[in-house]
Amino acid sequence: MYRQPDHPENPAPSETEEIINENWDHAAECFEDMKLNENLLRGIFAYGFEKPSFFQQRVIIPCIKGHDVIAQSQSGTGKTGTYVISVLQRINVTIKETQAIILAPTRELAHQIQKVVLSLGDYMGVCCHACVGGTSFCQEIDTLKSSSPHIIVGTPGRVFDMLMCRVIFPRAIQMLVLDEADWMLGQDKDQIYKIFLKLPTNIQVVLMSATMSPDVLEVTKFFMQNPKKILVTKEELSLEGIRQFYVNTEKEEYKLETLFDLYETLTISQAVIFVNTSRKAEWLAQRLTSEDFTVSVLHGEMEQSERDVVMKEFRSGSSRVLITTDLMARGIDVQHVSVVINYDLPTNVENYIHGIGRGGQFGRKGVTITMVTEDSQHTLLEIQKFYSIQIEELPIDVAGIL
Repeated sequence: MYRQPDHPENPAPSETEEIINENWDHAAECFEDMKLNENLLRGIFAYGFEKPSFFQQRVIIPCIKGHDVIAQSQSGTGKTGTYVISVLQRINVTIKETQAIILAPTRELAHQIQKVVLSLGDYMGVCCHACVGGTSFCQEIDTLKSSSPHIIVGTPGRVFDMLMCRVIFPRAIQMLVLDEADWMLGQDKDQIYKIFLKLPTNIQVVLMSATMSPDVLEVTKFFMQNPKKILVTKEELSLEGIRQFYVNTEKEEYKLETLFDLYETLTISQAVIFVNTSRKAEWLAQRLTSEDFTVSVLHGEMEQSERDVVMKEFRSGSSRVLITTDLMARGIDVQHVSVVINYDLPTNVENYIHGIGRGGQFGRKGVTITMVTEDSQHTLLEIQKFYSIQIEELPIDVAGIL
């Protein structure tokens, strides 16, 4: 019998080695071997997937078998496709009730996931609704009442509100997925716990993230049952295909000039530039615009409608440069970014992997260039130590790196 969880307010000290040991090694080398629904297979191949990534080969099987799963995967290895395929395989489209909830930390990421669900589930006739903040509360209620979507992708706050309003009916929900689980079980732990209490006690829980701390893994003991664990070590998180460099600008005031120099030298199709504050994002956008660059800016203080327009412009290619904060890194999934520039070093070392993962998605090549001052040298060293990687200094002849 599946037990109701204790509240994970003060989890016991973790035994790190016990938590992070993998306990699942079965793999399927092709989608056909996974015994997937025929219409789902059609959607997978129509989407452009030919063969599952190494991560997908290992993780989809335990998910579709109904196991609780904890899976860690670096950006760009098909993490979203993994849990979307798993969810689509588990639902019954002939039942007009919500059967799965996918939670994401940002509205942008939720909308991106919804698009993948609708694309992969196109031949299944699946109904998927994005349940996020920044939209009309009353309209959301009306939509959920009238549509009863098979799958809901949303942010924790709005999903909880809809559960409280009894317009998301939990009786048929059999699967809960947490994307960027480390962030949500750190920042939104109480909200996730409240959502969990509203769902059936035998629900399958799937957690996925690029990083997974021992403390977060300890918390999972309170709402998961014998989870299958597929984890990669920090040493494997450097993103094969992403070349990583740093530029020593010495002082903060020299960064802007360095950025202009980079753009004069490199042939850049599209780039994401990360800064640490919303104010700096707006300032940098103004400076680049004054130099005739076409740029977009994205940060958490913008209205949702503004953020939607910005992402649409950038994805369409009408804007070549997206300036955003490192806190938004997890909500950006753009397939054609060739260069990521860390104008500022991220506020914590875990965010570095989420930022550099914006380039080189799904095996494409990409470049990350990080600007370092005398005051931030220690942070660069921390990142290299944390991921056991060596970030090279940008060579003088930079034109050939792309």
